[in-house]
Amino acid sequence: MDLSASLFGASLPWLADGAMLVMLLFAARKVAWRGLDASALNAWMGACVLDAAMWLLRGGLQPGLSFHLLGAALFTLLMGPWLALLALAAVQVALAAGGHADLAGLGLNWLLTALPAVALTGGALALARRWLPPHFFVYIFVNGFLAGGASLFAAALCGLLALGLAGAYPWDALLDEALPYYFLLSWSEAFTTGLLLAVLVVYRPHWVATFDDGRYLGDRPGKG
Repeated sequence: MDLSASLFGASLPWLADGAMLVMLLFAARKVAWRGLDASALNAWMGACVLDAAMWLLRGGLQPGLSFHLLGAALFTLLMGPWLALLALAAVQVALAAGGHADLAGLGLNWLLTALPAVALTGGALALARRWLPPHFFVYIFVNGFLAGGASLFAAALCGLLALGLAGAYPWDALLDEALPYYFLLSWSEAFTTGLLLAVLVVYRPHWVATFDDGRYLGDRPGKG
């Protein structure tokens, strides 16, 4: 969704912008910049361009209630959570600079879409590593497919909750008219994330920061 600052009064968007800046600075400090692979970094930049295009392919019912793929789960699995948060912020800034998003609502959109989606994906990855077998299928299906769909739906729930609490729309309209569409869209997010992740770990596994050959595929013949 693309939340407009005008739906939330005068002070809340500014507070959200401040919170976003603090969290982004924290995320930037957590990224091991010197250890980033150059080819992977180029791939991640290309992913930002692709994600911006995904955000532009959207439909909507009312202001703040638009429907598009998010890409947060794929970013988290490709880059790790900290770099994913920075990349999603860059995507939103680029869209706002091009006039395709509300500049004053950047903080709200990042806090209510990128942050919960990345947090859920990162949490699911940690739980899967702790409790589930280290299997390739587990990584693709649980961390890619299931977490991908759940991440979009979680972001949608956060946005709908914010809109309802702000009084922007009646609760019955949000639950009856908007929520079912986000549920359906979450399946598209799940399929897209799982498919792209499977292709990348097969052909470009070094681009996927959270994938480890030794853990998910075991020791292969000829591998040093």
